[in-house]
Amino acid sequence: MSAIQTPDSAAGAAAPAGTETRADQEFRVEVREWLAENLNGRFRELRGLGGPGSEHEAFDERLEWDRHLAAAGLTCLGWPVEYGGRAATLRQQVIFHEEYASANAPARVSHLGEELLGPTLLAFGTEEQKQRFLPGIRSVTELWCQGYSEPGAGSDLANVSTSARLDGDEWSINGQKIWTSLAHLSDWCFVIARTEPGSTRHHGLSYLLVPMKQPGIEVRPIIQLTGTAEFNEVFFDNARTAADLVVGKPGEGWRVAMGTLTFERGISTVGQQIRFARELSNLEAVAKANGALDDPALAERIDQAWVGLRVLRAHALRTLESAHQNVDARTAAGQASVSKLLWANWHRGLGELAMDVLGPAGLLAERADELNQWQRLYLFTRADTIYGGSNEVQRNIISERVLGLPREAR
Repeated sequence: MSAIQTPDSAAGAAAPAGTETRADQEFRVEVREWLAENLNGRFRELRGLGGPGSEHEAFDERLEWDRHLAAAGLTCLGWPVEYGGRAATLRQQVIFHEEYASANAPARVSHLGEELLGPTLLAFGTEEQKQRFLPGIRSVTELWCQGYSEPGAGSDLANVSTSARLDGDEWSINGQKIWTSLAHLSDWCFVIARTEPGSTRHHGLSYLLVPMKQPGIEVRPIIQLTGTAEFNEVFFDNARTAADLVVGKPGEGWRVAMGTLTFERGISTVGQQIRFARELSNLEAVAKANGALDDPALAERIDQAWVGLRVLRAHALRTLESAHQNVDARTAAGQASVSKLLWANWHRGLGELAMDVLGPAGLLAERADELNQWQRLYLFTRADTIYGGSNEVQRNIISERVLGLPREAR
């Protein structure tokens, strides 16, 4: 592509006019004007901060911003009104994420609660659980982390060994989780644990809600290649949670967890793609400034990256539409796995492209204690194809559960 594109034009942030109703257009104007008015003053400096690899940036200030959004009724938009949402349509939720990303608003600190656990409770939780936890998620007064991956299981959720047993009116939890994002800042964790002794694979798992601030939990930060530490090890040593804080029935944790993963790859991915487009647009500007764009091979790779971004958006919108058409669980799992494979490999490729655009300059840190944005992008995106389900796990899901191919020998 000969001209540098804007993130909006590249990702198709503004959908064709004919696809939006008057209510949709009014909602778009409402969100756009609110963001323009409120991303100023004490919040002006937060533009573009945070996100994977940069969660250390202005965390307290971004938490304040999230609570400011909540006070304006701009969190949990798709939730039913009776639980604090606005019952926004799918199109309106997409509009919000488009406008939010286009405004370069800061990365949300409440993503795991709002985008993952909240929808999970709405789908699988008891009324008591909804009344207890949804208000804190909507107001961003309680933060959540996700207790899935383990040292011996990696991204293979069916191989978790963290155990939980009923002890009176409480669950007693023992084991270890790893790569737990923002555990050191979270109030609660949704944990997959094995509650049926002797069970294997996806049988006998339960989905527990566990308070993080208790003597039986130890959190140890993991220092990353970027020098930051947003991932953690979490150790459970007879940690406790109430017996009724299991989502779904005991032993149905696999089904609930798969629901959460489907939500994880939902509407927020549209905003993610606009942020990707901004990164690519900025990188193309660097390539033009340093002459790298004159290299036909690099120019072609940049063009291919723009095409790949269009593919990401098309797949995301198709997946979101089918999710609202009650597709079967096998199809939903396949779509979620394809989505993860597409964006993770695209983004990792962008990090590699950035290093090639920078050339030898990419090997040098501008400061001894600080990487530039492209170096941080390159290093952090090496993990994109691992966390949230590795490439290998996603391909196994597609081949075994969707295509019906023989299971991998284990």
